[in-house]
Amino acid sequence: MKKNLGILFAGVLVAAVLSSCATKVERVDADTVIDLDGYWNETDVKIVCEDLISECIKSPRIANYKKEHGREPVVIIGKISNKSDEHIDTSIVAKKFSHAIINSGVMEFVSDKEERLELRAERLDQADNASEETAKSIGNETGADYMLLGSVKTIVQTADNKSVRAYFVNVELHDIETNKIIWSGENSEIKKVIKRPKSKL
Repeated sequence: MKKNLGILFAGVLVAAVLSSCATKVERVDADTVIDLDGYWNETDVKIVCEDLISECIKSPRIANYKKEHGREPVVIIGKISNKSDEHIDTSIVAKKFSHAIINSGVMEFVSDKEERLELRAERLDQADNASEETAKSIGNETGADYMLLGSVKTIVQTADNKSVRAYFVNVELHDIETNKIIWSGENSEIKKVIKRPKSKL
């Protein structure tokens, strides 16, 4: 009897330990700011991209383009370089920029290099396999007028158990034909003070 009670107690104890170690997941609103480690996160991407594109579309040169050409300028996203001291997936930054441009309604947006290759392959396939009425023509792509290029940089200050991380996102809009810089912007609003517990050793 005592043996059975011992086995039962051990089983309950193991179950209690396992339940206390189980992963817990909490769903939160997508707009909730979560900053666990002080590094670059999705909130920073959203703030920076929306602010910079908002500045860009207010540029007098963008406004004058439609007056001079009778249409909105066509933009493509080029390389967004990570020159910071941490891992940043700049493809997410590039996509956020493209969303902001498309949703602005002030500039047109065309597919990036990888997307264009896939679309070209599809048109070649259609040329061989689709009917003449539905096959899309080759050589009718819309060429971009401007290319958006940029970089993400950091300045880090550290003392004792505290550090300050400042992010600088620079973006320039280049005229593809002339290499002129049509617009330039910088966002340096992301600054974080990170306090870590002192080591007990």
